[in-house]
Amino acid sequence: QVQLVESGGGLVQAGGSLRLSCAASGSISGFNHMAWYRQVPGTKRELVARITPGGSTDYADSVKDRFTISRNNKNMLYLQMNNLKSEDTAVYYCSIYYWGRNLWGQGTQVTVSS
Repeated sequence: QVQLVESGGGLVQAGGSLRLSCAASGSISGFNHMAWYRQVPGTKRELVARITPGGSTDYADSVKDRFTISRNNKNMLYLQMNNLKSEDTAVYYCSIYYWGRNLWGQGTQVTVSS
């Protein structure tokens, strides 16, 4: 079993920055695929960025060159978000691919004012 806890969300003006963190704990062996998703009420969850066990990263086109995903050696996941836009407003979820499925934390709200 794995527990994920996100933090770092908040209210920021357009053009500003936030850094999200995700603490992963539980039965994790080595590195897993991990990712950040976001969701607006009434819509499906959207993949924002992901990182492989080897450290390769991938980003949604909408956040390329603005967001950076990273992970430390304790499976703490980060999302550095720069030059935020109003359309980035959403609940952001940390995810781990575990036993063939994605698991998520409770999410953290990011609100970007314009």
